[in-house]
Amino acid sequence: MADTEEMTSWQTICRLDDVDPMWGEAALVGSKQIALVRLPDDRVFAVDHWDPVAEANVIARGIVGSKAGAPTIASPIHKQVYALETGECLSDPEAASISTYEVRVAQGQIEVRA
Repeated sequence: MADTEEMTSWQTICRLDDVDPMWGEAALVGSKQIALVRLPDDRVFAVDHWDPVAEANVIARGIVGSKAGAPTIASPIHKQVYALETGECLSDPEAASISTYEVRVAQGQIEVRA
């Protein structure tokens, strides 16, 4: 299967219980590294693991929080804050955004489609 096809279909990544709330986990979808973030209410977000400012795959190790009620993750290197829902960099409007990916939980499994 081509990488493009892999990123357009739902792929099972892991069990929901494998991801601790308020913590990021790195995963590979096709050849793309993503960061999964689970919130205490069991909502799960998937964003790029690549930090465009630090130029490193580190986002999953960032600090999960919120800004104005919206869930966020802060880069562990330079501390840019990204919205988990949109990928927008909230702390620096000039900084690049990170991509977001569709996520669903089906029968206790986290599935991602990009």
